[in-house]
Amino acid sequence: MIRFASLGSGSAGNSLLVEGGDTCLMLDCGFGLRETVARLQRLGRQPSDLAGILVTHEHSDHLGGVFRLARKYALPVWMTHGTWFSCRDAEIEIDLRIIDSHRPMVIGDLEVQPFPVPHDAREPVQYVFSDSVHRLGILTDIGEITQHVRDLLSGCDGLVLECNHDAKMLSNSSYPASLKRRIAGRHGHLENSDAAELLTRIDCSRLQHLVAAHLSERNNLPELAADVLAHALGCDASWIGVATPDAGFDWRKIA
Repeated sequence: MIRFASLGSGSAGNSLLVEGGDTCLMLDCGFGLRETVARLQRLGRQPSDLAGILVTHEHSDHLGGVFRLARKYALPVWMTHGTWFSCRDAEIEIDLRIIDSHRPMVIGDLEVQPFPVPHDAREPVQYVFSDSVHRLGILTDIGEITQHVRDLLSGCDGLVLECNHDAKMLSNSSYPASLKRRIAGRHGHLENSDAAELLTRIDCSRLQHLVAAHLSERNNLPELAADVLAHALGCDASWIGVATPDAGFDWRKIA
């Protein structure tokens, strides 16, 4: 059985918990120390429950709180060499573990498969978690879906999927043209319809949970994202979960 929950998801900060057996892993931490502890408590957890922190990339909404949390509670941190290279000049005394973006690893009771994604960072990755029976895929901060991504996410039992923006809302927003191009570009963020298209091109027959994540507060709406994903799956929009910036989402179980 795999359980997963979000501390929060959005441009202000991102963090996710994944549990399998006796192992609880944190994926990213973009919140301050006090805020992270408070959000963990909301989910019935504390830092001492964590087996460590996995990092996707170096942007502050994902990495900002990682090192302080890891130092204070003596937690190991896994990241790619490229991500470490981007912050290597900081005075960081932690248990750092460099990962290969193509090589699976075992952390406690969980199998973890990192995979590279196109995003404007040095060596960004996303992850698939498994308890050897069930699979949970995490995909955010990606500008373009690759065949490798489709292959890895096909047949997942749970999926947390970026729906960053609606194309029309982004186009009509007050953002500078350069920022619009970055967000919508091949190394930016996933648009609602692109996330929906991914669902039509992978095996979703085992999907127990689908959660839209990393929504832009200015360029998307939860109902827009849910409607587009529901149409792709042929299900009711109420079945689609949406991760929020303030509350993330509560525990979900894959069994």
